[in-house]
This record gives sequence, C-alpha cells and structure tokens, in this order.
Amino acid sequence: MSLLTVSDISASEPDFRSEFVRDPAGLRHFPALVLNADYRPLSYYPLSLWPWQDAVKAAFLDRVTIVSEYEEVVRSPSIEIRIPSVVVLKDYVRPQKEVAFTRFNLFLRDEFRCQYCGARGDLTFDHVVPRARGGITSWQNVVAACGRCNLKKGSRSLKQVGFTLRRAPRRPATGELMNLGRKFPPNHLHESWMDYLYWDAELEA
Repeated sequence: MSLLTVSDISASEPDFRSEFVRDPAGLRHFPALVLNADYRPLSYYPLSLWPWQDAVKAAFLDRVTIVSEYEEVVRSPSIEIRIPSVVVLKDYVRPQKEVAFTRFNLFLRDEFRCQYCGARGDLTFDHVVPRARGGITSWQNVVAACGRCNLKKGSRSLKQVGFTLRRAPRRPATGELMNLGRKFPPNHLHESWMDYLYWDAELEA
C-alpha cells in the first residue's frame, strides 16, 4: 500500500461550485468525486472532482461523508487515513437557478458542434441575426459555429447563405446542461464513481 504525506491540510477551502480538477494529468493523483447531499454530482462537465488533499481536508473538517476510498493512504504524525474516492457534502448546495451566459455554456448547450454544418472543433460563436442587422448577443441569437461557416456567413442572413440551424437557440435550464454534461465524461472514470454518475439511468432488464 502506497504512503503519501499530507503536506498542507490547511490549504484554502475549495469552492463547492467551480473549483474542480480540470487538468487530465490531475486525474492520475487520486481525485475524489464530490456529490451533493442528494448524492448527485455537483457538476458533470467538468465532473465535480477534488484533489485528494481537498477531500481529506473536508473530511477532517466534518464537511463531507466519505462513501468510498482508494487503497492508498495518507499519513500525518498522528493519523493515517485511506484516500477518499467519493465524498458527499453534508450541507446541500442549491443549484444556481439561471445558467450564466458564457462561451463554455453556449458550446455545451450546442454539444460542441457547429449549429450550421455539425462539425466539431475550431469552434467560435455566431450571431444568427447579425449585429449589423440589429441582432443582439443573447441565448436566443448566438450559436456555436465553426470558423469556416462563420466566415462564410459573415453579416448575411441564414436565407442569404442557404444555412439552416440544427436547432433553434434558446436559454438552457440548469438541469438540461447537467444532463448534456453527462455525454462528455473525462478520460478517466474510477470504478467507485460509476454508481453515482449514472444512478438515475434506466436499468436494463
């Protein structure tokens, strides 16, 4: 069994909403899946993961319940503890009522696809009704678009360039983005997380 040292148990407290492990390299160092008090992940994309140091600290502060552990342990001069792999917050974090209008959330709403040709990659955003024609920057008028389609469309209307939208742009609900995030799991999913990531999926007979 590997032994690690808890180097900074007094590190700053993680933000329950946004401070998650995003770097794929960080997933190799025993991250903990963070569940809300209702046993649902706080976020699916990015998946709500804490570095092991934050998970251990939260356990020491009695802010989480450890429901699953790695085989590896950490040790201080007075205590030894197995590294948490799944933790549940003791206090429920209420989801935000409205989704922030950001580039990332826009791309997630559109599933990281150009809304004109369906291509992935090289994404930017486009005003369906161009700003030069009075279009505003809003959920209802901005879509993900690849560079090629964006350049071709320019300041013209959809009709002028013969484009059609894959689906009409609209403001997504928080739950809708959560469900969309489940389609984009990280490259690494520890086996102890699986029951909590897909627990509400329909069971096969």
